[in-house]
Amino acid sequence: MPMTPRERVLAAINHKEPDRVPLTIGVNNATGIKMKPYRGIKRIAGIEAPDNYIYDWPELGTAAIDEQTMRRLHSDVRGVLDLEPATVRERNRKREPHSDYIDSWGSGQTEIVPGDWFPGIHPMADASKTEDLEQYGGWPDMTDPSRVAHVKAEAQRLADDNEFAIVATPWLLFPFERAHAMQGMETYLLNMAMNPDFARALLEKIADYCKQLMGRFLEELGDNVDIIKIGDDLGTQSSLMISPKMYRDMLKPVHADFISFIKARTSAKVLFHSCGDVAPLIGDFIEIGVDILNPIQTSTGSISDLPSLKKRFGKNIVFCGGIDSHRILPFGSVGEVREEVRRVMEILGPGGGYLLGPVHTVMNDVPPENVLAMVDAVEEFGYYR
Repeated sequence: MPMTPRERVLAAINHKEPDRVPLTIGVNNATGIKMKPYRGIKRIAGIEAPDNYIYDWPELGTAAIDEQTMRRLHSDVRGVLDLEPATVRERNRKREPHSDYIDSWGSGQTEIVPGDWFPGIHPMADASKTEDLEQYGGWPDMTDPSRVAHVKAEAQRLADDNEFAIVATPWLLFPFERAHAMQGMETYLLNMAMNPDFARALLEKIADYCKQLMGRFLEELGDNVDIIKIGDDLGTQSSLMISPKMYRDMLKPVHADFISFIKARTSAKVLFHSCGDVAPLIGDFIEIGVDILNPIQTSTGSISDLPSLKKRFGKNIVFCGGIDSHRILPFGSVGEVREEVRRVMEILGPGGGYLLGPVHTVMNDVPPENVLAMVDAVEEFGYYR
């Protein structure tokens, strides 16, 4: 008898083989689809649905995918997200067209060419002393009820349906990424190397705010959640952004504390999102309690060696993602996409412990036909014998 989507996901994340490899797509920015391919998928499938954006944030560009399209994509998961405070959303809706988008932390995005936005507003770019942290007046109000007012009802509705696994994602709670949003990436990386006391203090300050919101988010979810997504991008196409030693000294304790905070409040599995070649840190992730690693960026460095990953770590961590969005999805043929899906499932699927999905967001250069080829190949090739 076929499993329900939720049963399928729960089996896989507990290292058991389900009836087929589960599909994770469309529930947050890391598994999402940009608006252009989303419109193309709807056109091909003959689906009429509005063009809405996740987080009510058009500048991010990631579609809030309607239920009919989610079912066409065979997605086994559904998402619950937080929101920026209502005042922030309203302020950004009313701002002048093409002007900077400012979030609740005071950082933001600048439109570099029409329709393309880049993180360019760094309110603490000049900060270098711990006193600067206390003097900054733009720290977010994590008690604003409009951030999570919808969460309980959405999670309860999904739990009552009991059809799909629930993936909950409080946005903007990545301490390392938030630090370089506040300072600029180059400035913060230099501070990590040359001003480590300040860099550590900034991380810890940010983490305190992250825990404030996460605590309220988890209270609203209650037991109605299967996976909590957090993370920090730590890799590049060929290596880590920082050395393993620097990670273990400065950032790993922050991640460990954050994960402990979450696991003290929920039995949900913790999914950690980290782009790039993070293979040298997988052992560290396992040690601090990461249950699921996403997105397994197969176009980068040593993490592209999937047989080695499965052999070394497959019994202790679940892999999520793995379908290359750098080369295969945007530039491959439908046949090449199908073969890549088959290849990755044959390596990562045995014994469970694998959730298939794109490597991060499906970007605007991905043909909608290739997205459908990916998900349909799972339906065709992904069933366990």
